[in-house]
Amino acid sequence: MPQSPLLLPARNPSEWTGPTGNNTWLLRGKVPALIDAGTGDADHVASIERALDGRPLAVVFITHGHPDHAGGLPALRARWPALRVVDAAMDPQPAGDTLLEIVPTPGHAPDHLCFFDAPSGDLYCGDLARRGGSIVIPARKGGNLRDYLASLHRVRALAPRRLLPGHGPVVDDPIALIDDYLAHRAARERQIVDAIADGARPPEEIVARVYAGLSEGLRRAAIETVEAHLQKLEEEGRR
Repeated sequence: MPQSPLLLPARNPSEWTGPTGNNTWLLRGKVPALIDAGTGDADHVASIERALDGRPLAVVFITHGHPDHAGGLPALRARWPALRVVDAAMDPQPAGDTLLEIVPTPGHAPDHLCFFDAPSGDLYCGDLARRGGSIVIPARKGGNLRDYLASLHRVRALAPRRLLPGHGPVVDDPIALIDDYLAHRAARERQIVDAIADGARPPEEIVARVYAGLSEGLRRAAIETVEAHLQKLEEEGRR
């Protein structure tokens, strides 16, 4: 019987990554595999080594190239030189005692992937969705809101049993969460359209009208996401 995935926090806590930092998921079994690489923290690498109990890490699956998810690759390769990296769409790949389907899910990042264990229904979703907050769509760094919404629909159609995200707790009601995300984006778009109709133009001014009480870091994230909404409206000929 396949072993359950083991959560190994990447130990990079911040306002962006959460109190324990990024999630990385270890699948033990025939082909020891890690979902996302963290940032290369030495204690994180040591925790992976302890969990493997002397076996080498065979493969790491990267959901996308942002530093908090892929920045630890050099440290992992230094410890396990034969390590394989899966970071692009391809046929299903062995991980632990299962095969993971590679699901392209661009939007948060152009190269974003999810990894689906169809027999168990587990979907490793990186920064596609998380409990307790929305996902930043950084338009200046290749994020695209139309792609992101299409990716949410793509994952919804897979009907996963649960989501194992890059940040925060496991999601046991994936369809409900995805529907909440879709509704949130639609509501936010209406607010942005209304703000523009009232005369707001720069993204900073739209953020001041639509969002309230944000820290400076989150305000910057909101500006990027508003830019992604504006890009979507332009692509659809609505601005």
